Amino acid sequence: MANSRQAKKRARQSLTRFKVNHSRMVRIRTFTRRVEEAIAKGDAEVATLALRKAQSEMMRGIHRGLLHKNTVARKVSRLNTRIKAILA
Repeated sequence: MANSRQAKKRARQSLTRFKVNHSRMVRIRTFTRRVEEAIAKGDAEVATLALRKAQSEMMRGIHRGLLHKNTVARKVSRLNTRIKAILA
């Protein structure tokens, strides 16, 4: 356990940041799951709308330092490819 005042404060801040970042990541995963479910049902229109919302959440995650931009680009690209496969 932390002994100095500074170390105790950093431990508190770390816990607070974990809670905030964890809730943001859960939110991103929820939006991504909605896209996955729409793709599984074969509903391209709902999947497209869900992808638009998920992409917005993922971009927010980039700006807040949760995800790397290339990771988000890869995930969005793969989801978009799967949606286009439904339409074809």
